[in-house]
Amino acid sequence: MKKYLLFDLDGTLTDPKVGICTCVQYALSSFGIEEPDLDKLEPFIGPPLKESFQKYYQFDDAQAEAAIEKYRERFRDTGIFENKLYDGIPQMLNALNSQGMFMAVASSKPTEFVRRILDHFGIGKYFKVVVGSELDGTRVQKEEVIQEALKQLFGNWPVEKTKVYMIGDRSYDVEGARKVGVECVGVTYGYGSMEELREAKCDYIVRSVEELQKFLLRGTEKKEQLTTSQRIWQMVLPFLIFFLARNIALNVGAMLLATIGGQMSGGEFLFIRNAQGELESMTGNAAVLVSAFGYAVAGLSVWNMAKKTIARTAEDMKLLHIKAEPPRNYCLLAGATVGLALGLNILLKLAGTVESSETYQEVAQNQYAAWLPIGLICFGFIAPVAEELLFRGVIFGCIRRYMKLPAAILVSAVFFALYHGNSVQAIYAVAMGYLMAYAYEYFGDFRMALGVHIVANVLTYVLSYVPGVSHLMNWPACIVCLAAGAGCAWALHKGKKIF
Repeated sequence: MKKYLLFDLDGTLTDPKVGICTCVQYALSSFGIEEPDLDKLEPFIGPPLKESFQKYYQFDDAQAEAAIEKYRERFRDTGIFENKLYDGIPQMLNALNSQGMFMAVASSKPTEFVRRILDHFGIGKYFKVVVGSELDGTRVQKEEVIQEALKQLFGNWPVEKTKVYMIGDRSYDVEGARKVGVECVGVTYGYGSMEELREAKCDYIVRSVEELQKFLLRGTEKKEQLTTSQRIWQMVLPFLIFFLARNIALNVGAMLLATIGGQMSGGEFLFIRNAQGELESMTGNAAVLVSAFGYAVAGLSVWNMAKKTIARTAEDMKLLHIKAEPPRNYCLLAGATVGLALGLNILLKLAGTVESSETYQEVAQNQYAAWLPIGLICFGFIAPVAEELLFRGVIFGCIRRYMKLPAAILVSAVFFALYHGNSVQAIYAVAMGYLMAYAYEYFGDFRMALGVHIVANVLTYVLSYVPGVSHLMNWPACIVCLAAGAGCAWALHKGKKIF
């Protein structure tokens, strides 16, 4: 949540179409240009008038200045009041004011007119600073208006641009904000389209006054009032259900396969038999199929909880993710996933952690005893889906509602690590679990966490079958992979800070 809010006026706080477009008509008629369709004059709403006259009617400087004078002739006493507030604006400003926000108006319209409009609608009291252009034609560029508004808003204190939003409806607002170095929130209920705002690379986009209010006030919502024991139970209950369902399914699956193996002959792909053809044990393929069954049942056991929590989390996140992420960010996430997955595996091997953990050795022996395609289906796809439904879908989705985001991400990662039950996988799971939850929050899409999990599992599983992979187990390769992964993660974080 940011405390300093700069609002554009036309198309953001008020709908000035009738007044502005009628005054443009009046100005054009003085040049012998008749434009009866007000809709065609909507592009004049927002940008500096001089630029618009020059852009849309090819006026030179002198003509544009003369047109502005004719425009103001009508606007000064008539057009200025042919205006209306968007529904919900007074209520939103009151809510923002009650939360201690510092608000200003930064408009390309002359300051004199801005103040009269704000006072006319009774909302001037909410703004600490009101800045517009000057009647003499100076300070008309949006970045100049924003700079002056910030200067007045912060006074003698240093300007904290990271705590400021510029809110407007046109590309001019976005471009002005970017030149000054503040983030911009675009609104599509005004006169700028979603396409215009996206093309201008607006940081955030909302579609209504209601969404704008929710966005600006996010973080001030009343948190769920749960006791400590209730919060712990929110994490423990789905974990227990998942754990018990998986273990029951593993036992049932093993019994079913043993029964089938005892009643049939052959089946060397799944069963090991003695010289008399009697069943002695199951192959690694059968063990992995049983594991796949266990993960599938465990995932289904928390499916309903996960479905509801993921839907609720998506609703919480949607205002931050209306604008599509650029392809660059997906590439950076992929780089972070691959680099960290490889680097951490090499590091754990070189540090001797792998050899020192008997529990992990047993787990690895079972996982890698199967035919590659079967192992990939189980540990590359079924296991990640089931685990993500629990750890990011349910657990992270619940605790992010009452914990600060960095803490919620870390707690979900630690829970994920403890679940694995051995030091090797626990160390790896903390780092990758953090990346999974971070990706979920960053992109606002549960599938991103799932994608990180699948890519990391498939990559490490396949590499264990690649001949000569031991040549990668050296410190230079470890450092390169970790540096590349961390660098991609850092670049992703610098591109958009989520906390």
